[in-house]
Amino acid sequence: MGLLRAFIAIEFPPHLRNAIEKETAGLRRALGEDIIRWIPAQNMHLTLKFIGDIAGSHVEFLKQLLMREAALHMQFDLQLGGLGAYPNSRKPRVLWIGVHAPADLAILQKKLESGVTRLGYEQADQPFSPHLTIGRVRQNINPLDLPKIRAAMDNIQLGNIGIARIDSIHLIKSDLQPSGSIYTRLFSAPLSKSRGEI
Repeated sequence: MGLLRAFIAIEFPPHLRNAIEKETAGLRRALGEDIIRWIPAQNMHLTLKFIGDIAGSHVEFLKQLLMREAALHMQFDLQLGGLGAYPNSRKPRVLWIGVHAPADLAILQKKLESGVTRLGYEQADQPFSPHLTIGRVRQNINPLDLPKIRAAMDNIQLGNIGIARIDSIHLIKSDLQPSGSIYTRLFSAPLSKSRGEI
């Protein structure tokens, strides 16, 4: 097995992905496909750790890491709501929905970051900031389109989109295609249901 491009993530249940599509439909209509490359609903996830290229032989080590860390952390609820842009709304590159989670999510992410780094992979250069990417601004857009993005975002208020119970974390393979990324779940590790299981 050659190199795989992989990351660790939380996936959202279908009801929440459907709610995201419904709540962002106006934004998608206002900006269209020429300005924004929208993320398909089935690809929406919360990245906990982007690993990059991994050797096939390392998949087993990563599975063990996920199993160990997931068993130490309880299931939790995530709430989605609010709209923003990175790095800012004047010069946006990424459009995102806010993720509101308990402190345990940040602890879990830090443990995964540390574990993956111990396996020899690069440490993230940015602090963890949970968000759900819904679209990326196309690189070749006309600079005059930038104010359109800001105006569209100002006109659409995204309140509470929904809540999901998160019960597992996943190791996911990413295949880059001209039509967009194709994600394949390689492994899932269940989070603990109660403190007694730890």
